[in-house]
Amino acid sequence: MQAARLHQIGKRFQVDQVPMPQPRDTDVLVQVKAAGIVPNLRNVITHYPTWFPYLPLPKLPAIYGLDSAGVVVAVGSRVRSGVKPGDRVYVNPGLSCSSCAACRGGNTINCSSYTFMGYFGFGAGSQKVFEDYPYGGFGQYVTAPAANIVELPESVSFEQAARFGYLGTSYSGLRKAKLEAGQTVLIDGATGTLGLGAVLSALAMGASKVFATGRNTALLQKLECVDKKRIQVIALGEKPASEVVMSATDRFGVDVVVQALGANAPAATIMDSINALRKGGVIVNVGGVAETLPIDPIMMMVQQKSFVGSLWFTTAEGQAMATMADAGSLNLDVFEHERFGIEAVNEALDAVEQRTGGFTNIVVNH
Repeated sequence: MQAARLHQIGKRFQVDQVPMPQPRDTDVLVQVKAAGIVPNLRNVITHYPTWFPYLPLPKLPAIYGLDSAGVVVAVGSRVRSGVKPGDRVYVNPGLSCSSCAACRGGNTINCSSYTFMGYFGFGAGSQKVFEDYPYGGFGQYVTAPAANIVELPESVSFEQAARFGYLGTSYSGLRKAKLEAGQTVLIDGATGTLGLGAVLSALAMGASKVFATGRNTALLQKLECVDKKRIQVIALGEKPASEVVMSATDRFGVDVVVQALGANAPAATIMDSINALRKGGVIVNVGGVAETLPIDPIMMMVQQKSFVGSLWFTTAEGQAMATMADAGSLNLDVFEHERFGIEAVNEALDAVEQRTGGFTNIVVNH
């Protein structure tokens, strides 16, 4: 099969002929139809190890491609029910060792060997996981455990499903914050890829008001049009977001804050958002801000505020998103797809730099 592989850090991908993967007994073989381009991918493959050196990469040459969607072509002999050949699916790339204390307890994302297939890992055991599952979405076929398969309804396109990684990250974060229907949310960096996923997820979960921050006025106006009744945009730099939120909520504050800012965002922005939280509120971090936060622990204790980290999402949460999208509550129609063939993976990475915030969805089609 054809696969776009990275042979050297800082260099371009090249298309190679590689053996087709064969599914293990409990695996599924998927023909990839669309693979999402992660906006952060270029930073990872260009600046490693200075960029997040504690996140191990697969040995080179490697097939990248985090979010894959396609059609099942074969299942292992021990896959007894559920997914079958011909099914339209999304592959959750989060892989675990399946045997540590966290995995046995059902908390696979906390596995010390947790690894993103086609991207990077989170522990010393990740290289073994890469060896077991070396195929990312920039190849024509991937294998994955049957437990990682999300079945897609016909109403969800492969290109839309290729955004499930960023949608799911935000959705799981909101679930960890225990967002309930009728509550309010402040989303930092709402026009970005993660932030837009948080907005769409919050709306789907029944948030009554979503305060959305950003710096690009045109993108904020575009975001507001997604739901003019429930979305209130806040242009950063005009006045503190906490001031806008407190004024709009009679000094009560929001129930949940989602921090979806990038690495270069200042810590002061997050601290301002903490001030926008009500007593007992939760801020959930799914973003990449690198600065150390000057959090006052006494204030957090007295006001009973919580700061929660959220890394990824479970396959069950992915299936819930597919169901919500099919029902119409999760709006996937806002994405503007830009499609590239496998031979144009490098051009797809270049296009990431020109995207219109989170609305642009850049995919590699096979």
